[in-house]
Order: sequence, then structure tokens, then C-alpha cells
Amino acid sequence: MAGQVVRAVRGERAGYRPIRSKLCTGSAPLDVACALLDYCGADTLYIADLDALGGGTAQIPLLAALIQALPHTAIWLDGGFRDAAAFSALTQPLGQQLGSAAAQLTPVFASESLATTHAARACLADPQRAILSLDRRGDLALDPASCWSNETLWPARIIVMTLERVGTDSGPDLQTLAEVRRRAPGARLIGAGGIRGAADLQAAAEAGAEAWLVASALHEGRLPRYAGSR
Repeated sequence: MAGQVVRAVRGERAGYRPIRSKLCTGSAPLDVACALLDYCGADTLYIADLDALGGGTAQIPLLAALIQALPHTAIWLDGGFRDAAAFSALTQPLGQQLGSAAAQLTPVFASESLATTHAARACLADPQRAILSLDRRGDLALDPASCWSNETLWPARIIVMTLERVGTDSGPDLQTLAEVRRRAPGARLIGAGGIRGAADLQAAAEAGAEAWLVASALHEGRLPRYAGSR
């Protein structure tokens, strides 16, 4: 948000503040990204452009700098894309600046942002590349395009985003994950929100999650450094 990495809490974006992390000093995006990737032994980085998600201008220079500085990292980007044209408006200038390196960028199409079912179908037409984020807050699905109720739209990778769990250390929402797993038994599911420590990650894996988006537990040192190889 506004060129800094911020601490997300419950999806209440007006209250987000710059991150304070045990992994690095400050909130500069490249510093935080490098610290996270190194600590986790990861080759994939999820980024939410909160300026764009809030209806503002996408942070294209910052995204270009991250892609250029992290040539071996796959970047998943939620940029508040309402439709395919919105994603093209982002990728075209990045492609002009970065050439083939822009292919590191994988779009995350969020149910809270997709404007219509028609737009969702067009965005998710390539089921192997696109990622759908099924967003909800409590019992409320954030879903103007009716993605939650229409499994025909669902691609091979789905993020199950429970916003009220984000940044709260309240535990992962395994019930919603199980619901999506039941409806899409062949999909690769990535959970989001609520991880408190390693036991939660184990429980999430046993519930059918292939991965989980984690921030607070890492920045606060509640997960150990990855000791294996990438």
C-alpha cells in the first residue's frame, strides 16, 4: 500500500500500517520480499496491490522493480482486476519494460473484484494459468460475479480467502476449505488467513490445502526457518 508493505488485519484496509518484522528492518517491498523468500526457501511470492484493490492506480514501477530484482521468483498478483481488460492494462506496460520477464506474473482474480460472471469467465478461461481467490468475510461471500456458487468458473488453482482471519492469529478456516474441497475435489487449494504456527499448517495440509498464504506468523517469528532445499 502506497509503496510499503503493510500488516493486513481482517481486511480492514483503512487501518493497515507499515509492517514491523523480525525478518528485516523497515517496510520496503524488495527488502521484505527477499527476507520472506530466504526465510521460507520459497520460489513463489503472493502480492496484493492494495492501491489498485482500493480503486486507485496500480503500482506498476514497484511491480516492475520486484520482477526485475527477483528473476527466479514466480509472482502471484491480486491487483483488484474487475475484468480481463484491467489485467491487460497492467501487463502491457510491464511487458514493454521487462520483455519476457513479465511472464513471471500470474494473475489472481479475486471474487470481491470481478465485476460480472461474464468478466469472470473471460478472466478464468485459461484454467491452468489463472488463479481464482474465493473471498469471504464471515458468512458473507464477497462475490458480485457469483463465483462462489458457480463451479464451472473455477480454475485449477483456488485461493480460499477468509478475510476476518487475516492477521488475527485465530486459526485457519478449515471448514470453508473443506467445503471448497468437496465441491472441487481435483483443484489445488491454497488457504489464506489465521495461521498461528506449524501445527496449523499441518492441520491445513491434512484438510486438503496444498499451500497457505502466510505473513504475520512469519514476521513475528512463530514459524521456523525452512531448513531444506527449494
